[in-house]
Amino acid sequence: MAPRKAKTSLSTLVLFVRHGQTPTTGTTLPGRAVGLHLAEPGVAQAEAAAARIGLLRNKVAAVYSSPLERTRETAAPIARALGLRVRSARGLLECDFGEWTGGDLKSLRKLPEWAVVQRYPSGFRFPGGESFSEMQVRMTTAVEAMTRSHPGAAVVAVSHADPIKAAVAAALGTHLDLFQRIVISPASVTAISYGAHGPVVLCVNSTGRDLTSMAPS
Repeated sequence: MAPRKAKTSLSTLVLFVRHGQTPTTGTTLPGRAVGLHLAEPGVAQAEAAAARIGLLRNKVAAVYSSPLERTRETAAPIARALGLRVRSARGLLECDFGEWTGGDLKSLRKLPEWAVVQRYPSGFRFPGGESFSEMQVRMTTAVEAMTRSHPGAAVVAVSHADPIKAAVAAALGTHLDLFQRIVISPASVTAISYGAHGPVVLCVNSTGRDLTSMAPS
């Protein structure tokens, strides 16, 4: 009798999308503050991301989004292009910056704690808020739930820069203290394939690549 072949687990492709540009991008730390919407360039960025991801219409099974307005507004055209609805996922939320929420970035950079945020983020907790380590665990737990729910398919996860950077660091096996070296631009796409033998990072911070050509080498 021929030996029975081992069952192969199906991989799930997660397309992480950062929300598009807002009126405060690069100037303030909005965090989880409500009422922040996409700026006009951000709307265009979201539409461009939707056009790229729409080419994968037959592969994408679900579109998830952080509950905040700027992520939902980025996810909406993507979902339309795929013929899907947007599902809210709290695990994709921005880091809780606590007392720093809404702070001016120029002023925050002058604080002695800012050096810790950049060089030793795993040891930092925002006053009255979340630690980067907690954020990473929350984000990776949310991603794990998505991959379990959609084996063999692709999903879109619209989130924020720091949570996506933390997910990339985890997939690469990179220590959280180095995650600030990763760049995640507005409306960029980062693709990671999650399978039985671990994640494979296919692209990071892509803003113009044809996503249909992605495959492990």
